[in-house]
Amino acid sequence: MTRLSSVKIKPVSALGMASALSLSLVTFQSSANATSIVRITKDAFTADAGLITFSELPVNTLNPTYAPSLYGGVAGAPTVKFGGIFLGQTVGVGPFPAGANPNGFVKGTPTASLTLNPNSPPTRIVNDGANPTSPVLSGSPTFNGPISILFDTDIAGVGLDGGFFNAIGGTAITAFDRTGALLGSVTNTGLGIEFLGLVTDNGQNKIAGLQFSLVGAEPAGFAIDNLRFARAGQVVVPNPTTVPEPASLMGILGLGAFGVTTLRKRKQATAVKA
Repeated sequence: MTRLSSVKIKPVSALGMASALSLSLVTFQSSANATSIVRITKDAFTADAGLITFSELPVNTLNPTYAPSLYGGVAGAPTVKFGGIFLGQTVGVGPFPAGANPNGFVKGTPTASLTLNPNSPPTRIVNDGANPTSPVLSGSPTFNGPISILFDTDIAGVGLDGGFFNAIGGTAITAFDRTGALLGSVTNTGLGIEFLGLVTDNGQNKIAGLQFSLVGAEPAGFAIDNLRFARAGQVVVPNPTTVPEPASLMGILGLGAFGVTTLRKRKQATAVKA
């Protein structure tokens, strides 16, 4: 008869198990707390969210600034500034995506604290015959330059009417936090005028700036209109991220300790029986 060799199992203390579980949960919470973005429609914004139509100031206004009083913002609403790109970025420097106009392509990571570059090609309020809600905001050159938006207070969600698009996937809105870190982006999926919107996946105020620029070919150029933006509570988050409550975490730790205690009792009972 072949003898089966015994396997020794190293005992694990309840404290050790609890520490391991605690470390795993801390790692999980850290991962869960990392902010990303979710695509949304304009219907996700509540009635008290901010709205800028670019009809509030005269046509040909360069790099407009909108205080809450100018667009009818509620208490706590941000001041909104516009420009070409952020400090730390370049425009018109290759290599470029196939078919992209160099004037609308942005490279580089914004520096902290997120700031508009005063020396970048300006934005301008212009009329646009291809947009039924004209006037719009354009970058430079007209309908071919990037548009960057800076909020003086962090927000949770933002969106705009972009276009007129003649190619799918050629333009995108990209969100950054106050340090210049990338939160995520949304590209156009249709032609003509399309709403592009995003929100933080946990609904928290983490967005400090937004950029509208080329990521591919767009033959007829682009501009923005009807900018919507919202603080937490002013925008609906699809399937918000959830993190276990402290009570739940303690329950998991307790269950782990219970399992170790049970294993120890079984080992002691086996030793007595032997």
